[in-house]
Amino acid sequence: MEYISTRDKNLSFNFKDVFLRGLAPDGGLFIPKEIRTYNELEIKTLRSLSYTDLATEIISNFCIPDIKKNDLKKVIKKSYESFTTKDVIKIKKIGDINLVELYHGPTLAFKDIAMQVLGNMYDKLKVSDNKTVNIIVATSGDTGAAVASGFYGVEGVDVFILFPKDRISKVQEKQITSLSGNIYPVEVNGSFDDCQRMVKEALTDNDLRSKFNFTTANSINISRWIPQTLYYFFAYKQKIDNGKDIAVSIPSGNFGNLFSCLVAVGMGLPFQKVIASNNLNDTFTKFIESNIYKPKKSVKTISSAMDVGDPSNFIRVVEFFLNDYYRIKELISAYSFDDSETKNCIKVLSEKYNYICDPHGAVGYLGVQKHKEKNKDFNYIFLGTAHFSKFMDEIRDCIKEPISYPKKIEQLLSKDGESHQIKTYLEFKNYINSIDS
Repeated sequence: MEYISTRDKNLSFNFKDVFLRGLAPDGGLFIPKEIRTYNELEIKTLRSLSYTDLATEIISNFCIPDIKKNDLKKVIKKSYESFTTKDVIKIKKIGDINLVELYHGPTLAFKDIAMQVLGNMYDKLKVSDNKTVNIIVATSGDTGAAVASGFYGVEGVDVFILFPKDRISKVQEKQITSLSGNIYPVEVNGSFDDCQRMVKEALTDNDLRSKFNFTTANSINISRWIPQTLYYFFAYKQKIDNGKDIAVSIPSGNFGNLFSCLVAVGMGLPFQKVIASNNLNDTFTKFIESNIYKPKKSVKTISSAMDVGDPSNFIRVVEFFLNDYYRIKELISAYSFDDSETKNCIKVLSEKYNYICDPHGAVGYLGVQKHKEKNKDFNYIFLGTAHFSKFMDEIRDCIKEPISYPKKIEQLLSKDGESHQIKTYLEFKNYINSIDS
């Protein structure tokens, strides 16, 4: 597999190059030069594979020859040992809609499915020089927790996790700040977009790169969204056939998850409609409506992991369609919902279906309902991206009966947490130098 930059398609890179760099030398994002497409018979055959074998088959397309298939299978098997369900994901029926629960990993969020693979993959690819390897991550909540879990204690790696002050949940913050050793939580006085900008600056800072090996575990790194394609192959493996076209609703923020779905579709997965379900951070929704992309300052909502005003992966989405707006609009629909609609959805799902949904999953469900108003003849799927207990304050505001934290979360909240506070990129750069000097 060869990779090119979204800015300069004349240079090519292998998987190890892009895994360890994160961002292209010209500041662009890496994308595959081409994607393998499975035919209809092959796709049906994939459904009969075990989760480990299916994951190995799909991911191997992107990392051979840098990681051999047998080694990759061992990585994947190890990665999913800590999951609480043998199927990695679970599918439930919410009325006539399929809910795909992706949060049965160690940090109770969908990012675990990719991040556990990423952490274990590092051992197969780490460099042999004596430079410290720094993994830097911007998070709106779940990514940081999953990265901390996936890389905690990994020898030869320091992990810097930048999170926006007062913009992630108490549980997410404790998952990030209660670990020590090689995990360095950094609280940024700003938004997720500010955190993301600092990560990109660090990745292209030649002064830092001369001293350290740098990469990122954000979805700007191809190694993040490659394992995320598994969400859709795993869901298709379990889905009930009813003769209808498939539509999948994706709670969307930085659009790494949605791009992963597009890659899965490009590989032959028969999803006929992709729904980008957004909160009030509606940059992409307005693009779909107008063919005008206008980034804006992010707005704080109760679905905080999607509070992104300038999604990094937007460029990958348009590159996938060769910048053809009409092809984008043919496959992707986009809707945005405010906090009052999200809260009401959580309340209705609890009362009508006895299911407690986190705010992000609720936005995904609303996307299905909106699309169903004019398009009923689909087999609908929406993604449950996190366990509701990670957003307990928001849930208790919607559901009046008493709700308790799982024992695992209660124990987490009793731990002490520490972080380093910054406002500017220069402060972040100085902090990295002070840790690794």
